[in-house]
Amino acid sequence: MLSAEIIAVGSELLTPERTDTNSLWLTEKLMDIGVEVKLKTIVGDDEARLEETIRDALKRSDIVITTGGLGPTEDDVTRTVSARAAGREVVYHEELEAHLRERFRLWGREMPETNKRQAYVIEGAEILPNPNGSAVGMLLNDGGKFLVVLPGPPREMQPMFEDHVLGELKAVSGKISVVRRVLRVSGYGESALDELISPIYKSYPSIQTSILFNRSEIEVHLSSSAGTDSESAAIIEELVGKLVGVLGPAMFAKNGETMEEVVGKLLKDRNETLSVAESCTGGLIAMRLTDVSGSSSYLMEGVVAYSNDAKKRTLDVPDETLASHGAVSSQTAEAMADGMRRRAGTDYAISVTGIAGPDGGTDEKPVGTVYIGYADADGTRFLHMTIPGDRYLIRWRSSQAALDYLRRRILKKQ
Repeated sequence: MLSAEIIAVGSELLTPERTDTNSLWLTEKLMDIGVEVKLKTIVGDDEARLEETIRDALKRSDIVITTGGLGPTEDDVTRTVSARAAGREVVYHEELEAHLRERFRLWGREMPETNKRQAYVIEGAEILPNPNGSAVGMLLNDGGKFLVVLPGPPREMQPMFEDHVLGELKAVSGKISVVRRVLRVSGYGESALDELISPIYKSYPSIQTSILFNRSEIEVHLSSSAGTDSESAAIIEELVGKLVGVLGPAMFAKNGETMEEVVGKLLKDRNETLSVAESCTGGLIAMRLTDVSGSSSYLMEGVVAYSNDAKKRTLDVPDETLASHGAVSSQTAEAMADGMRRRAGTDYAISVTGIAGPDGGTDEKPVGTVYIGYADADGTRFLHMTIPGDRYLIRWRSSQAALDYLRRRILKKQ
């Protein structure tokens, strides 16, 4: 398998305000053709450091891709520095300058003389046209080592790479087909999940497996390499089937779907409806559900009942329930769900009430105490959790737990 490095160029990428997204996009494209990205680097507009970085990358990797630093200003140094690192000169191309001047005239202005820098190309490199900007790219094949120099703006870089680079790299990467899948699992910690499934995935040496914990679930990333797409897909499907057999309903997504997408599909397939009543999550569950196109067919109504008065007035939570058990209790969560379902006339209702912090916790009900209520035609139920994290994480994880609880209740009906 060929190896690659990606170098993002620009001092602005070393500030808190800017993020290098190009390397993520390029990594996905390279993985699809069986090229493994070994290293990603961000380098500021510093000639010495950039030259050293490119030179070292060319020594250890088959493909080196730079993005950014091809503009016309003094700090755009990628063009000349890449040439030096590759042991080449930059060569002036009169036709590029003429093309640039014509483009500026079409834009209704004269080309500044500084833009002449963009008419210089690494000696021996293929010129990659840029219909979306002024800076051409360059592709240098030096004895089987590839140096690809691309502009920074994604709207310029992406079509240039797809139209003029991807095919050439695919031709030399060999007949390798890569199929990738993302599985999502709820109810497990990262180490516990790995302990359970590692004996299974380790028996598939052609599949690369990564287990990642995000803010509310575990992601299992699978990458299968074989001679054809069908072979890769068959191998990965076999592994997924075995993992489903072990994990059961804990695996809620086999193709990277979000929890809200999975719940929405369940409701839509069953032609059933949902309403939500939220306190500590402040409308987050409804927001997530409505992020999915077509959610109006199953999400009928939502209420944010943050105060006790709102819980009583809007959801008919009894005074005595709040007085005896408090707003954060199983009784209140069930009453909220029941009142929401009756108000909206839906098949299901879920509710959340809890203490998101950082204040408001007690010894009896510490920060992170959350109750999820559930109501359907058969009655009400609740789930009690103590969720770790700061205010943001507690709220997000509460929304995830509520959707997951609903999903599991619906699955039990099937």
